[in-house]
Amino acid sequence: MNPIITLLDAELHIAGSEILWREVIGNGFGLASAIGGMRRRVWAWPIGITGNALLFTVFVGGVFHTPQQLNMAGQAGRQLMFIAVSVYGWWSWYRHASRGAGLEHRGVDPRWATARERLVLVLAMLAGTAVFAQLFERLHSYGPWAEAWIFTGSVLATYGMARGLAEFWLMWIAVDVVGIPLLVRAGYYPSATMYLVYAGFVAWGFLVWKRSMRPSAETARPLAPVPALD
Repeated sequence: MNPIITLLDAELHIAGSEILWREVIGNGFGLASAIGGMRRRVWAWPIGITGNALLFTVFVGGVFHTPQQLNMAGQAGRQLMFIAVSVYGWWSWYRHASRGAGLEHRGVDPRWATARERLVLVLAMLAGTAVFAQLFERLHSYGPWAEAWIFTGSVLATYGMARGLAEFWLMWIAVDVVGIPLLVRAGYYPSATMYLVYAGFVAWGFLVWKRSMRPSAETARPLAPVPALD
């Protein structure tokens, strides 16, 4: 039997529910990628791409005949977006790392977003959610507004990670808050569980990145000497 077909069709039965192994494995790759991202390792990107490819087949359930038989356009499109943005992130981090110690060198130097960047992120989040909700509704996607929030937040968070913005961890928390109840309602229990794990993990990752950030130029600037009194 074709091993690829075997992987696509393999199921895990828990408490009367059918769960695809590729959903479990795909989310496992996602967690490994998140760990690599926290450590700022270049290998986080190709690992994540592998998981995204598996999860894409999970969320186009009506095409690949998953137990849920649901097409979640936002979740499926999110995986394709991850792959596209991850190629950019992989290239950006590799280029940064190559100036140091190769693939095991840190792929990025974390920093805070500027006030302008934060404003752009907020506006992009609101506008993207409104636009994609209309698109997903026309595609008859399950939970179009929630999916639009998750999709837009995922785009911005992945881009923020590639750029080294520490706020990308906080964007993931905003995604998880909406994603967990949506996936539970749709019956994608491994993904919902992984979202819950991510929620705690990203809080940890945020603290790790925050501690690793260098002082800003303003705070690092030495104090001016106090003039001597005559």
